[in-house]
Amino acid sequence: MVRVLAVADEIVEQLWTDQVHSLEVDLIVAAGDLPFDYLEFLANALDRPLVFVPGNHDVDLSGYSNVRGLWTKAGVPVRWPGPTGAVNADERVVDVAGLRIAGLGGSIRYNKGPNQWTERQQARRARRVSRLAGWRRLRDGRGVDVLLTHSPPLGCGDEPDAPHRGFACLSSLVSRLRPSYLLHGHIHPHGVPRPDRVLGSTRVINVVPHKVLEISGVRDET
Repeated sequence: MVRVLAVADEIVEQLWTDQVHSLEVDLIVAAGDLPFDYLEFLANALDRPLVFVPGNHDVDLSGYSNVRGLWTKAGVPVRWPGPTGAVNADERVVDVAGLRIAGLGGSIRYNKGPNQWTERQQARRARRVSRLAGWRRLRDGRGVDVLLTHSPPLGCGDEPDAPHRGFACLSSLVSRLRPSYLLHGHIHPHGVPRPDRVLGSTRVINVVPHKVLEISGVRDET
């Protein structure tokens, strides 16, 4: 079992102090819209890997490449604006701390801000993630353990207002990948408990502001 600290959208003040050392986790995952220095503090204080996807209030992290530790954009050396040492799983499939994690950041497009997508654009990105997961599964027989997103699926823990509507394509992606968990942010509880949802065999969890979960890794699908 992999013990995971999942965070999103709202800072937990107790975690941004020495109290965080009381947590015993193997991995930190972040579902977007948190200050990057907060995420860096968590990773450094707990000395654990950090995997994240960007939210709609995060800066645009697209177009950056890292080759042997050198960040570039459009071929020019730059400083990466994301959290230092973290793994950006947006539109990727990554293996970290014994878990295979597929990521898809951003929200539905509601203005001209970064990390916002139309349903068609996000569906295209979701198909890429599905292909990457399929290639990995053909290579080693392992399926995806966690689908990490910023927004929830449409009709599965989202809200009716335009900025907080979920993506329909996420339900299709879940049916293809069959992850054990979909972890998302974006939907603020505002003091109202948000129950877990279920899509097929996948548990959908709103992790705002934080959750500690135990997730079984190394899922063999051969």
